[in-house]
Amino acid sequence: MRPVHDIDVVILMATMLSSKRRPAELAEIVAAADLIQGSIPFMEKIGAAIVRLSTLGLITATEGRYALTPVAQKIIAKRPKRAAAEEISVALKRNLAAYCPAAECLPILLTDGQLGAAIRAHKTARKAPGKNLLMPKPKVDRHFKVEGRWRRVPAAR
Repeated sequence: MRPVHDIDVVILMATMLSSKRRPAELAEIVAAADLIQGSIPFMEKIGAAIVRLSTLGLITATEGRYALTPVAQKIIAKRPKRAAAEEISVALKRNLAAYCPAAECLPILLTDGQLGAAIRAHKTARKAPGKNLLMPKPKVDRHFKVEGRWRRVPAAR
C-alpha cells in the first residue's frame, strides 16, 4: 500500500463528476473540486494530483480534455452508494491505496499558466449571472412567517 493524498481523492471525484458525458476541461474539474471540497485547491496541489493520477493510469488526456480510465471507473464503482461524503472519500482513499498498476503511464504535465487560467475561468464563471450546473443552488431566504391565510380578516356574518 502506498500513501494517498487527500487531494488525489478530490481530483478523482471531481473528474468523475465533470466528465460523465464527455471528457472535461480543466476549468470544469476545478469547479467540481470546489463543489466537493468547498474551496478551490491550490494550483500546485491540483497539478501534482493530476500527475500522480495520470502516472497510475487513472486519468487520461485527449485534446486538452480529461477523463477517467476504465480502471478508475471500476475503483469509483466500488464506493458506497448511500453514504456521507466523508465515508465515500475514505472508501475511495482505501481503494486507491490498494490499487497497484501493472505499469506506469506517461504523466500529464500541466503548466502554471494552464492551471491559473482554469482557476480564473472558474472564478469568473462563478460570479457570472448565467447558470453554472456544477455550483450548488443558493438557499432561498424564507421569511419566518408562512405565506397563506394566517392573517385574513374574518368574513362578515
